[in-house]
Amino acid sequence: MYDFMIIGGGIVGLSVGAAILEKDPTAKLLILEKEKKLAQHQTGRNSGVIHSGIYYKPGSFKARFAKAGSEGMRSFAEKHRIKHDICGKVIVATNQEELVHLENLYKRGIENDLPIEKLSKEQLLEKEPHVNGLEAIHVPTAGIIDYKEVSEKLAELIRNQEGQIVNEAEVMSINEGSDYVTIETNTSTYQGHYLINCAGLQSDRIAKMAGYLIDMKIVPFRGEYFMLKEEKRHLVKNLIYPVPNPNFPFLGVHFTRMINGAVDVGPNAVPAFKREAYKKTDFHLKDFSEMVTYPGFWKLAMKFPLDGMGEIYRSFVKSKFVQSAQVLLPAITSEDLVPGPAGVRAQALKQDGSLVDDFFIINGKKSIHVCNAPSPAATASLEIGRSVAERIPHLGALNEIIL
Repeated sequence: MYDFMIIGGGIVGLSVGAAILEKDPTAKLLILEKEKKLAQHQTGRNSGVIHSGIYYKPGSFKARFAKAGSEGMRSFAEKHRIKHDICGKVIVATNQEELVHLENLYKRGIENDLPIEKLSKEQLLEKEPHVNGLEAIHVPTAGIIDYKEVSEKLAELIRNQEGQIVNEAEVMSINEGSDYVTIETNTSTYQGHYLINCAGLQSDRIAKMAGYLIDMKIVPFRGEYFMLKEEKRHLVKNLIYPVPNPNFPFLGVHFTRMINGAVDVGPNAVPAFKREAYKKTDFHLKDFSEMVTYPGFWKLAMKFPLDGMGEIYRSFVKSKFVQSAQVLLPAITSEDLVPGPAGVRAQALKQDGSLVDDFFIINGKKSIHVCNAPSPAATASLEIGRSVAERIPHLGALNEIIL
């Protein structure tokens, strides 16, 4: 019998596990992961940015957890000698309309108590000599890291405290009783006093297995990237982002220097026909059927028809993608870009077509379900872990609704 059972071996599940053992080193802990290795999905397929929290509504959990999380992630990396670089980033306005949005974003960053500064065109070119922009915001607290390496260190710390991690354990059913929770996987059955659902792309399904119906569904969006050829990496010194369109829920094509020296360019954000669809041809009938029969998906599509079609068009027509990249870096050519790895964002979507903007976690009788934790969840993972641990019975006060 375990004290705590966690479903999901990504960075959020591992952070929760580490936080539980930090509060109670004697706890008997189990983490179940359906893949052969840990951190194989959202954690291991992102660009490794340590976000600052500038984009998020002041007072929201994303804003607070990203700011605290970036500081905590840097401290964690320093303590455990994980390679990272607090290199900063620029958010660039390329036309007059974007200048208005840039000013609004700057005010939001100030409200979020971030040490940001406005840059003139001349100051911008000092930081990123090849960028096209009128003005920019410099965010010095943004950085880069390898979240897989962070996850491996968290797993090591958990195992060192006798926590158990079981791979290739796909959850088939959950029975949440009055005294304990029973989890049946494809290989074994486990029992414990408390369940924490950190299943990412499968989190809504795990919640449903446990008997909780929520007004949201995970709709997967594939983020497709190109990479700069090695001889062109000098065009990007650190991180270059566009001013986000406030009417569209994705950041747009940006340039990200990664901790291994590579430079990601992207992403496109297109609906995926499988929850873990890392290729255009990936398809799963159940995943596809759930998505296209969900009213919220079509309501979202109707809100952003031109933007959505533009993302899909860029996915299939490289020249269109290159044009989007050239808005920020005019020197980029089609020959400079080679296909890169794709990721999938687990975005929670409500029936009315609205996106769940903030982290969303619910309590069960003997469980907690992390039902929406897309970006900046990796940055905020250590803070999410502590927050969840504080609300588990016998570890801290339990609220009716968390976050």
